[in-house]
Amino acid sequence: MSIQSYETIAEMFISVTRKYSDKAAFGYKVGDKWETMTFAEVRATVEKMSGGLKALGLKSGDHVGIVAHNSHLWAMSDYATTCARGILATIYPTLTTKQVKWIAQHAECRFVFAGDAEQADKVLSFLHEVKKIEKVIVLDNTSYDDEKVITLKEMMEIGEKYRKENPDDFEKDVISIHKDDLLTLIYTSGTTGEPKGVMLTHGNLVSNITGSLKVLIADDRDTFLSFLPLSHSFERMAGHFLATSVGATIYYAENINTVADNMREVHPSLMTAVPRFYEKVYAKVIDSIAEGSAVKKKIFWWAINNGRKAVWKKVDGKALGLYLGMKMKIAHKLVFAKLHERIGGNLRFFVSGGAPLSKEVAEFFSAAGIIILEGYGLSETSPVIAVNPLERPKIGTVGPPIPGVEVKIAGDGEIITRGPHIMKGYYKNDEATAEVIDKDGWFYTGDIGMFDDDGYLMITDRKKNLIVTSGGKNVAPQPMENVLVTSKWIEQILAIGDKRKFVSALIVPSFPNLEAWAKEKNLQWSSREELVKLPEVEALYTRVISESMEGFAQFEKIKRFVLLSKEFTIESGELTPSMKIKRNVVEKRYEKIISQLYAEVEKE
Repeated sequence: MSIQSYETIAEMFISVTRKYSDKAAFGYKVGDKWETMTFAEVRATVEKMSGGLKALGLKSGDHVGIVAHNSHLWAMSDYATTCARGILATIYPTLTTKQVKWIAQHAECRFVFAGDAEQADKVLSFLHEVKKIEKVIVLDNTSYDDEKVITLKEMMEIGEKYRKENPDDFEKDVISIHKDDLLTLIYTSGTTGEPKGVMLTHGNLVSNITGSLKVLIADDRDTFLSFLPLSHSFERMAGHFLATSVGATIYYAENINTVADNMREVHPSLMTAVPRFYEKVYAKVIDSIAEGSAVKKKIFWWAINNGRKAVWKKVDGKALGLYLGMKMKIAHKLVFAKLHERIGGNLRFFVSGGAPLSKEVAEFFSAAGIIILEGYGLSETSPVIAVNPLERPKIGTVGPPIPGVEVKIAGDGEIITRGPHIMKGYYKNDEATAEVIDKDGWFYTGDIGMFDDDGYLMITDRKKNLIVTSGGKNVAPQPMENVLVTSKWIEQILAIGDKRKFVSALIVPSFPNLEAWAKEKNLQWSSREELVKLPEVEALYTRVISESMEGFAQFEKIKRFVLLSKEFTIESGELTPSMKIKRNVVEKRYEKIISQLYAEVEKE
C-alpha cells in the first residue's frame, strides 16, 4: 500500500495494521529471548490504550507527554495518543528532573507516559506542583500509592471496557483527523537557550515519509533495529513512522551498550544512526587491526585501498573493470565479510543523520561495501530535507533534496527550505517562529552550505559556529572537528577562536586508550587531572593534531589546545540529548582556561 493512500499518521496506522495483520510488527527482548508482536496484536493493544486515555478524559487536541527509553511500548503509546486525537509531546529520558518538568509544564500535558520507575520518579517529584497533569501512566507497571499514578495494565483494563461500550469510536476518531491537525510537539535539544516546542502536523510527517520513500527503498521484507531516541525527530520519522508505513519489522535494542550484540541477534537490513556511532565502530576496527600481525595489517589496508578505488569509480558512474572487480571479491572474502558479520550480516544500508559524518569514516565503510546514506534535516523540517539516493550516494554530501522539498542557498550562504515538511511553528513562541520562517514560507536552517554540479547538497557548518579570527579569516570548525574526533586518542573536541588571533581547541581524550598508552610508557599519575598535564601526553596530542591537520589551510589549523579531564555530558548541560556539544555552555564554563591559553601566547 502506498503512503499516498492516506493523509494522516493515524490513517497509516490502521491501514498498515489491517494489511499486515499476521506479520511481526515489533520485536523486543525479554530476558535472553526475543519476543514479537504482530501488527494485529499491536492494533488491539493500541485500541485498548487509546480507549484508556479517552476513559481517563482525553479530549481532541489534548497534550500527552512521554518520557521513556525506546521500546514497543513507546511506539504504541505514540499511536494510542494519535488515534485518540491527542498530541504527543516527546521528552528525552536522559533529561534531568528539572528539564522534564520544564517541558511537561510548557507543553501543558494533561497526561504523561513514564517508561519505568526512574522516569516516573522524575515526574512524581513535581506532579503535585504542575496542576495540569492529571495522570501519570507507568509503562512497566511499577505501582505507586498515588491517586494520580496508574499502571499501563490498569489503563488498558479501563480502555478495554471503554472500547466494548464504544466499538466504533476508534475508527471514527481516526477518520475525523485532518492532515493539518497537530500530531506532535518535539522539543529541540537546542545548543542555545531553552528548548523550543516544534509543532509538526500529520501532513508534515506524511509528506516527509512520502518524499523519503521515493529515494530510499524499504518494504515489508525489511527489519529495522531501533536504538536512537524516539524522542528525536530523525528516529521518530525514519525508524518508527516510515518503517511501520511499509510493513517492516522493528526490533528495539535493549540499550545503547547492547547495540552491537543486538545487531548480530536480529540481523537488521536497515538502521538509522548518528555519526558518533559510526566513528566508534571505525575506531574499534582500526584499533583491532593495529594490534594484529604485520601480515594482517597489510591485507587489511590492501583491501581498504582497493575498496576506496571502487567507491570513487562508482561515484563517477564508471565500471570497476575485470581486474579491480576480482580484487574486490578477494577483499570481501578475506576482510570485509568479517565486518559485515559484525553488523548482523544482512544490512542493506545505514542512514546517517543528526550531525555531519566524517568523510574519512564514510569512505572507510563504503570501501568495505557497507553503505551509509548520509542525510540532512532538522526537527523543524519533519526532519528530512535531503538524503543520498541508494543508487548513487556521494561521500561528502547529504544528497539532493527529497521530492516535494524546495531548497536554495541565501546570499550569505545559509540553506533555506520550503514545502509541506516545514513545521507549523514553535509552540507558544510566535517571535521565535517569525525569526526562522519568512512571509513566503522559507525556513532558515542556520546551516551554511552549497550545491555541487550534480545538485547534491554539501553542509559547511552551522552559521552560528563559524569562527572569524581577529585577522578576518572565516573558519568552519566542523571539518577539523570531524577529522580529529576519528582519532583513537580523542573522545570529544570543540574548536574555538572567534575574534582571536588563531584557532585552538578543548579536547577530551579517549581515556581508555590514553591510560593504556601511559601505562606502557611507565608514566606516573594518580588522577586524570594529573594525566592530562604530563608533558609526554601533551607531546602525544601535539603530534596527533599536527598529523590530522595536514591538508588544512594554515589559518584553519589548531595552534594550541587544552586537554580536559572530564567528558562533556548531558547531565552537566554541556551536551544536548542528541549528543551535540553546547558551544556557548562549554565556552562559558571553561572561559578562564581559554583566556589563560590565549594570554600565555600573548606573553611569548
